[in-house]
Amino acid sequence: MPKVTVFNQTGSEVGDIELADAVFGIEPNKSVLHDAVVMQQASLRQGTHKTKGRSEVRGGGRKPWRQKGTGRARQGSIRSPQWVGGGVVFGPTPRSYSFKLPKKVRRLAIKSALSSKVQGSELVVLDSLQFEAIKTKTMKDVLASLSVDSKALVVTADYNENVALSARNLPGVTFLTADSVNVLDLLKHDKLVITKDAVEKVEEVLA
Repeated sequence: MPKVTVFNQTGSEVGDIELADAVFGIEPNKSVLHDAVVMQQASLRQGTHKTKGRSEVRGGGRKPWRQKGTGRARQGSIRSPQWVGGGVVFGPTPRSYSFKLPKKVRRLAIKSALSSKVQGSELVVLDSLQFEAIKTKTMKDVLASLSVDSKALVVTADYNENVALSARNLPGVTFLTADSVNVLDLLKHDKLVITKDAVEKVEEVLA
């Protein structure tokens, strides 16, 4: 079992925690991680793009000139695709880009992302994370005491308004609860700062 140090909010070591091998100790599957990221990014696409076809553009109801005898190419409408102002051929229409991966694949992807954090020494475990008031400086000081000076994902077991709002204005810092942990956010951030009870909650779900 991987073992990591547990810190308090001031950055002092207060103990160790053994992480579940089935969640934090597997060999990361890069192919599954890629598929999971593509799935999440595809689901974020709005898909509201739209162009007008020849039946939707204004005008063009009358044949511009007779079929034969003018010496010009035959035309049926001034709104055909080859005309300026005409319709677009095979243009984009509103659609959903989202797709789903099997449940086992999604779980494997999260485990792979968590395990990669452990292997890269990018996991910081806190004994607890509680603020008396909403204050950005407090969160900044906590991260500084943990030597976290890059993009960080802060995870607690349950929603804590003081912590969430204190982290909101810090660039590169994202707050999530344990049940909202996802592959895209794990890979986007350099450090994962997670509370001890959040670790237990994640292991309970994924193990």
